[in-house]
Amino acid sequence: MTPTATYRLQLQPDFPFAAAAEAVPYLAELGVSHLHLSPVLEAVPGSAHGYDVVDPARVREELGGEEGLRRLARTAREHGLGLVLDIVPNHMAAVPRHNRALWEVLREGPLSPYARWFDIDWEAGAGKVLLPVLAGRIGDELGAMRVEGDVLHYGEQRFPLRESTAKLPLPELLDAQWYRLGWWRLARTELNYRRFFTISELIGVRVEDPEVFDATHGKILELVRDGVVEGLRVDHPDGLADPEAYLRRLDEATGGTCWTVVEKILTGDERLPAGWRVAGTTGYDALRHVDGLFTDPAGEPRLVDQYREFAGPAGDRGGYWEATVRRAAYKVLTRELAAETTALTRLAERVCAADPALRDHAPWTLRAAVRELLVRVPVYRPYRIGGEEALRRSAALRAKAAFAVAEEATAVDVVRDLALGLLGDGPNKEAFRTRFAQTASALRAKSVEDTAFYRYVPLISANEVGGEPGSPAVSPELFHAYCARLARDWPATGTVLTTHDTKRSADVRARIAVLSECPDRWADFLGRVTAEAGRLAGGRAPDPQLAWVAWQTAVGFGFPYADRLETALLKAVREAGLHTSWTEPDPAYEQAVTAFVAAGPAGPPLYSVALFARELDPYVRANALGATLVQLTMPGVPDVYQGTEREFLALVDPDNRRPFRQGAPDEKTALTTAALRLRRDRPEVFGESGAYAPLTASGPAAAHCLAFCRTGEVVTAVTRLSLRLAEAGGWADTELTLPEGRWADLLAPEREFGGGPVPLAELFAERPVALLSRGAVREGSATG
Repeated sequence: MTPTATYRLQLQPDFPFAAAAEAVPYLAELGVSHLHLSPVLEAVPGSAHGYDVVDPARVREELGGEEGLRRLARTAREHGLGLVLDIVPNHMAAVPRHNRALWEVLREGPLSPYARWFDIDWEAGAGKVLLPVLAGRIGDELGAMRVEGDVLHYGEQRFPLRESTAKLPLPELLDAQWYRLGWWRLARTELNYRRFFTISELIGVRVEDPEVFDATHGKILELVRDGVVEGLRVDHPDGLADPEAYLRRLDEATGGTCWTVVEKILTGDERLPAGWRVAGTTGYDALRHVDGLFTDPAGEPRLVDQYREFAGPAGDRGGYWEATVRRAAYKVLTRELAAETTALTRLAERVCAADPALRDHAPWTLRAAVRELLVRVPVYRPYRIGGEEALRRSAALRAKAAFAVAEEATAVDVVRDLALGLLGDGPNKEAFRTRFAQTASALRAKSVEDTAFYRYVPLISANEVGGEPGSPAVSPELFHAYCARLARDWPATGTVLTTHDTKRSADVRARIAVLSECPDRWADFLGRVTAEAGRLAGGRAPDPQLAWVAWQTAVGFGFPYADRLETALLKAVREAGLHTSWTEPDPAYEQAVTAFVAAGPAGPPLYSVALFARELDPYVRANALGATLVQLTMPGVPDVYQGTEREFLALVDPDNRRPFRQGAPDEKTALTTAALRLRRDRPEVFGESGAYAPLTASGPAAAHCLAFCRTGEVVTAVTRLSLRLAEAGGWADTELTLPEGRWADLLAPEREFGGGPVPLAELFAERPVALLSRGAVREGSATG
């Protein structure tokens, strides 16, 4: 069945199935129809997220095992709730000690029955798979290795030994294995298995093989057949060899009974491929459109100018969005994804070597063509819609411009045609097209989400998964067009505002977004606290870009939490890679960051932060309530992240993945509950047959109202850009015309409105949002 709304719970050893079961009565009362659980299959012991699966045939014992999951499902059903599971088809944990399938491959080599599970290029590794696990070069680590029985020990890690090799001297023993233990830094250039992005601890799984699909999906499908699970969230479909074929097989295997959404990031005007057998995406495209409504298109460019003046971004820091993305992409391709670039070049060389017409393309030109095309793919993965057209035209032309000799630039045509499948069939050609698409998605994620988002920071609320920091504002007209398209094409798609992967929770973003409405106030505040902190020991930021980000983050929190702020900022500077990084840390710089946080945003100036935040509170309230109500009532199935039914202030993981705790209700809780119960009680209004119609205000402040009607029965109206509205004198004579009938205010049951023009000053007299239902509200339903 299609959910009316889902509630995401982050399972972990500190919050297992039993804890989730205790939360069920509360969540049922809240009004959701399904619990949305993070991955439940056996993972690396102690994992706080579950994406590092080691055994897809077993439910994780640390969470309570299969019986614990089935018990949770029974408890949920007793309260009218179903379960949606997050599944991870793309990869498993490359930890042989816990991953028995990988253990067997390492013990038996390419003839192991499990070898087909994993995406390994045995030829590239001269018959061995590189395991980049050593702290230093192997010559320096031999003394840390020992053999016990048929197992090689290295620290806490364990590796199987090939039959009859345990008695060999250590150097010979290592040479005799089906794997090569190597320095962890070799992963950048020598890795010969597909991984998840740049994480070598996660190895790609070949679910395109029907036997592998069956083996890795058997338990999930059993849970679906038994009615334990009613929906699936598919993690990272872009990483699969053939996402469309995979989703078709999954749909057939579940009998078409599952509500299935995919974590597909759509860029710009990109659309979800029509052939995918899914209900839609997990909702990052909705997040971008909702957030954009509350970003001021007039003030945001002023913030950009201030950022360039204050931070002085140059070179790799990037003062311009597209340039920042391009520089980040080059950096990721030549460093973190160098092994993937090499693998693609190797495949292109094999194709050219087998074709006399292509043999004179030098390897360096093929490598350059691969690089120049990849950095110009404008989407995460070049599917038939959007991305492939760009490869045919603009991307190829710009890639050729990077070559000094026009004749050598024809290598771009070869690589482009291989990526598009235009050079015919054959194992190497098919492998190239698949791997090019997979690498493109990894590159986009690493260069945009994990690098450029931390380098281009005028308004950090815009730097969210699926976001467009270069043009973050969304007009009501664009939003209405987007919703109309969802209602027509993907009415059961997912929508989100906060997830386990968002860099800042919706409430933090709501506060930061107000800065786009008051860039001059922000500039005054920034100058004041920078001077105040600069007078304190350690209070001067190690660079102005960090200061800009730190003070915006502190404003987003409202009252800084020292440890959480420090952790998030250290992650930010490492991801940006401008002064320090995960692999080449600069201890002195990072210590300066820590000292600055302690003396600055989390030090004596925090009172200035709190005062400034308090001045913004009325406008933050409008943003936070407005975004919440829009997400809960627009087309699609809303997902409520754990705790976000009340004010929820969180930064990037691990901060946003803390165990769920039920908190005290607030104004946002009342709004969320009213909307969720209305969806539950009136599915015909919001469901797949529900209609969406924009409502347009009239009058001097009309642009500050976003309103729409669902199926003629429910009206949502919210205030946008409320600070600008206040500065302009308020609503004045602005009106919103309601459809005919009597309209009950579900957030204030004593209030009713008739059809026709309603003054917005009256509609928003008590709060900056309104949720109206035609006719009387049944006792005990939406308002509870």
